[in-house]
Amino acid sequence: MTLAAMPKIELHLHLEGAAPPAFIRGLAQEKGVDLSRIFDERGRYSYKGFREFLRVYEAAAGILRTPEDFARLTRVVLSESAAHGVIYTEMFLSPDFCGGRDVAAWREYLHAIREAAAAADREEGIAMRGIVTCIRHFGPEKARQAALCAAETAGDFVTGFGIAGDERMGALRDFAWSFDLAREAGLRLTAHAGEWEGPSSVRDAVALGVARIGHGVRAIEDPALVDRLAEDGITLEVCPGSNVALGIYGSFREHPVERLRAAGVPVTISTDDPPFFHTDMAREYDQLAEAFEWDDEIFLEIARTSARAAFCDDATREKLLKRITA
Repeated sequence: MTLAAMPKIELHLHLEGAAPPAFIRGLAQEKGVDLSRIFDERGRYSYKGFREFLRVYEAAAGILRTPEDFARLTRVVLSESAAHGVIYTEMFLSPDFCGGRDVAAWREYLHAIREAAAAADREEGIAMRGIVTCIRHFGPEKARQAALCAAETAGDFVTGFGIAGDERMGALRDFAWSFDLAREAGLRLTAHAGEWEGPSSVRDAVALGVARIGHGVRAIEDPALVDRLAEDGITLEVCPGSNVALGIYGSFREHPVERLRAAGVPVTISTDDPPFFHTDMAREYDQLAEAFEWDDEIFLEIARTSARAAFCDDATREKLLKRITA
C-alpha cells in the first residue's frame, strides 16, 4: 500500500484555515471584495511570522459570510482530504466566524456545515465531527459565548470543545469557565498549547482536564512532563509541517514527534491549516517517512491511535478501526 492510499485520520484541522486560496479568491470576486493583499504573485497566502499569519487567516475567514459559504467550503475541504486518504476528520469550527457567537445564527451555520459533511460522507467516504473552538486572543468573555454555542449544540456531530489562536495572549486558566461549561454539556476537550510557549503551557492545558492537546510538542523540553503525558494517555495532535513552516523547528528531522512517540506519548498527525503551510496529509506522511524511516506499521498504529483518541461514538470508532485494519 502506498502512503497516499493509506487510511488516515486527522484530528487537528481548522475549517477556515483549510480554505484553498483559489476558493477564497473566487468567493471574494463573487462578493466584489479586493483581497489581493493577502496573496503573493503565485496566488498563495502571503505572510511573515505568526502574528501576520493570524491577520491573513482572519482576513480570509472574513469573506465567509453566510451558511452557504461554509457549506461550500466544507465540501471542498473534505473532498481534498479524502483525495489524500483521510477517512475521518475532526474540524475546528469557530462561532466567532459563524454568526458572531449568536446561538441562533450559529445553529444555521452549523446546519449547513453538517449537511455538507453528510453529503461528503455518502459520496466520498469521509466522516466528519465538529470541535467548537474559541479564539484565545479574542479574550475570555467572547470565549464564554463560543462555549455557550458549543453547549447548546452538543451531540453526535458537535462532539468537542477547544481553544485556538495566539497562545502567548492571556492565561489558559482565564478560560476555565468555558471549558467547565463544555464539559458539563458532555463535550470532550482539547486545547492548543506547547507550540509557541514551552512546557508550562502544556501543563496549564492538562490542568483544564483536556483529553488531547493541539501541538503540545514543546513538552519534549521537560522529561517529567513527557512521562506524565505518556502515563495519563493524553494525546498530542501533532502538526509537523505547520511547526516547520512557522519556524518552530528547522526541519522534519529536527521535529520531536519521533522522540515523543518513542517515549510512549500517544501522537497523531494532522495538517493544521494545510494551504497556509503548503501541505496535505499525504505529504505529511511522505516527509515523516523520509525523516524518520517510519514504515507502514508505524503509520497504521498512528491511525489506530487517532481512532482511539477521536471525539466520536464507539460505533464510529469501531468502524474506523476496521477500515484501518482492512
